[in-house]
Amino acid sequence: MVEGGYSKKCRLSARNGFHPGSNGLQNRSKKSENRVAELDNEYEGIPLIAAVTTYLSYFFLLIFGYLRDFMRKYGLEKPKGAKENGNKEFVPLYSDFESFYTRNMYTRVRDCFNRPICSVPGAEIELLDRESCDYNWTFRHPGTKTKALNLASYNYLGFAENSGPCAKAAEQAVRKYGLAACSPSNEYGTLNIHEELEALVARFVGKPAAMVFGMGFATNACNIPSLVSKGCLIISDELNHTSLILGARLSGATIRVFKHNDVMSLEKILRESVVQGQPRTHRAWKKILIIVEEVYSMEGSLVSLPEVVALKEKYKAYLFLDEAHSIGAMGPNGRGVTDFYGVDLSDIDIMMGTFTKSFGAAGGYIAASEDIINHIKGHSYSATYASFMSPPVVMQIISTMKIIMGEDGSDNGKERITALAENCIYFRRRVKQMGFIVYGHDASAVVPILLYLPSKTVAFSRELLKRNIAVVIVGFPAVPLIEGRARICLSASHTREMLDKALEAIDEVGDILRVKYSRKKRTIAE
Repeated sequence: MVEGGYSKKCRLSARNGFHPGSNGLQNRSKKSENRVAELDNEYEGIPLIAAVTTYLSYFFLLIFGYLRDFMRKYGLEKPKGAKENGNKEFVPLYSDFESFYTRNMYTRVRDCFNRPICSVPGAEIELLDRESCDYNWTFRHPGTKTKALNLASYNYLGFAENSGPCAKAAEQAVRKYGLAACSPSNEYGTLNIHEELEALVARFVGKPAAMVFGMGFATNACNIPSLVSKGCLIISDELNHTSLILGARLSGATIRVFKHNDVMSLEKILRESVVQGQPRTHRAWKKILIIVEEVYSMEGSLVSLPEVVALKEKYKAYLFLDEAHSIGAMGPNGRGVTDFYGVDLSDIDIMMGTFTKSFGAAGGYIAASEDIINHIKGHSYSATYASFMSPPVVMQIISTMKIIMGEDGSDNGKERITALAENCIYFRRRVKQMGFIVYGHDASAVVPILLYLPSKTVAFSRELLKRNIAVVIVGFPAVPLIEGRARICLSASHTREMLDKALEAIDEVGDILRVKYSRKKRTIAE
């Protein structure tokens, strides 16, 4: 068996309840032990036949890609991709080789990506139909639409709606404040509703202060450089997403990467960093910042937060926690993985999250101590140069957050959180029973179904769309080369009947494509 994506030793240690480290990690609370034991991740190795055939698929794709490039070079085939002409005495602005994957593979499957939608991304969506007569280089609209069950959007709590109290609040904000503040927050962009939102976010996540930003990606990319600099050390999970990676690189700090969710790898790097200090000079690091996500969007896995907190305390480091995919969607109160694990919030130095998932809005936030937030307000690139959050977006977040907290006088928020949790457990259990290999935690709304071969990944999407089911497929380079997958995103707006319809279609397509690779025997009673 070929193990993919995760350290086998880490999986076994977590599954068996073993927590490595000379001190500290064994002292985890009994409550966390029981919770992890009940809902811990299950990962299954890649079947040998799937690994071999996937490598062979990419081998033949490369051979034919280079052959077609050769034909284009000598005029035997007309090139259709973007190509820089002229400027013969200058270095090209982009490398033609870097477009190899896009030119030879992506265009052939582009009908599976960037599908235009013409409705609210709720439980069901309307897709704009497209036709192509040149293998997806260009499209034309035949004038029809397809209504499909939406398993592709981060609409975790179902707040992406164009009616109801949240939509009315956003409409009222447009009438009162307009569509934009037209200025950065450090100049004339801050409205009274921005201050109201920041106070509400701080209260919701349980930190003394918070600051919001107009873009979730920029929340990481533009603010990590304000926290660390040259002479500091960032220790990052290998599967952290691009905004965290970019922010770390822009900071100028030294970056070291540990194996995904592997506390042994993290502790090894921490111990070596504390003992050895900075390269060459061996001076102590100015500060050490551990950066992890709560729920990893491509894997559906949960961070081993209690263990990471224990290591952070043991080695006197700081912890930056990205909770983009968990805030609002996990825990009994919708407050993310910290709520799910019952971790003391004082142990988390910096909490970052986005409003694009559970809140049906846009932007992001950072919550921390008042000193840290005041520092960020004065040093953040986003606060200085970017236009502040749009007023209707602010009111959308305020109204949804109050519903989640129950401050609207109803149990609507609690019901949505409960519905999402039940949907996650039910859907994952059924998909595993069918024989699919599924990654991630049972409590995660992100459900990766491993398909491996690029051709079967594409066929999976197309066949499901024929059955009016919309899913996202993910391949290299977003995931490892041989770990192509379909990434299902569940929502509280999905009814049991909708999920059963999707499961019936997934079961049928899985049999047609022969992608039920799991060797584990599962029963309905499981």
